[in-house]
Amino acid sequence: MKRWTLLAATALSLVIAVLAGCSTLDERQRAWIFQPSDRSWSGGLAAAEGMDDIWIGFKAKATGDEQATLHGLWLPAARTGGPILLYLHGARYNVTGSAPRMRRMQELGFSVLGVDYRGFGKSSAALPSEESAYEDARAAWDWLARKYPDRPRYVFGHSLGGPIAIHLATEVNDESGTIVEGTFSSMADVVSTSKWGWMPVSLLITQRFEAARKVGKIGSPLLVVHGGEDRLILPDLGRKLFEAAAQPKLFMLVEGGSHHNTNSVGQAQYRQALAQLFSLK
Repeated sequence: MKRWTLLAATALSLVIAVLAGCSTLDERQRAWIFQPSDRSWSGGLAAAEGMDDIWIGFKAKATGDEQATLHGLWLPAARTGGPILLYLHGARYNVTGSAPRMRRMQELGFSVLGVDYRGFGKSSAALPSEESAYEDARAAWDWLARKYPDRPRYVFGHSLGGPIAIHLATEVNDESGTIVEGTFSSMADVVSTSKWGWMPVSLLITQRFEAARKVGKIGSPLLVVHGGEDRLILPDLGRKLFEAAAQPKLFMLVEGGSHHNTNSVGQAQYRQALAQLFSLK
């Protein structure tokens, strides 16, 4: 993908969508931004081998479902009783596509639960929205809180999962820390830093993901990670998000890291940052 397919599609088609009405505008943006699917890739399928399937049922207010279902993958750490990480993935690929990144977080000492938002993978069929993704993340967090009430729990969001993780961290008060990687300050900022930034489309964006406006309300330490060679989400947007956050916080720039491999290239830096900010070893 070149700077997210959604950027070109959103900017180029907004005017047409407006002519068709607000509901169509909203639906098209949700489809372009999330790109919900059951897609994965060979590396993800291989990495997911041995992970446990998790099913989370809940009543969904955003869509009115009496019984919505989330599918997740559970990867316990080798050491029992250690920290737990809720992994929130980005657009286009299902949770299986994030299995390699989940395994690398396990190598850092976490037990990891990765979940698919509704509309992805085996979770309930629906067109995702900003609101429904926030609700899905909260349902997964509540499931972890019920199952592991005495273990420290962290929130992790990659790319589009970043603002979802930040929103969740502002809603709960039992998170030990928040980690975001390759993410952004707002959807309007993503569009404005693209080649379509000259178009006056900001006011037409319905899925705004205003992470920079929320991040200061997080009550736990925040680690913001960005690849120095990320061309999908520019490092400047990660830095802008970091600057809006309250202390304690840490910004970690991984030289040579792209939007997809920062977690791998920066593994040693990750370990150091987790020890420095969260006292995790």
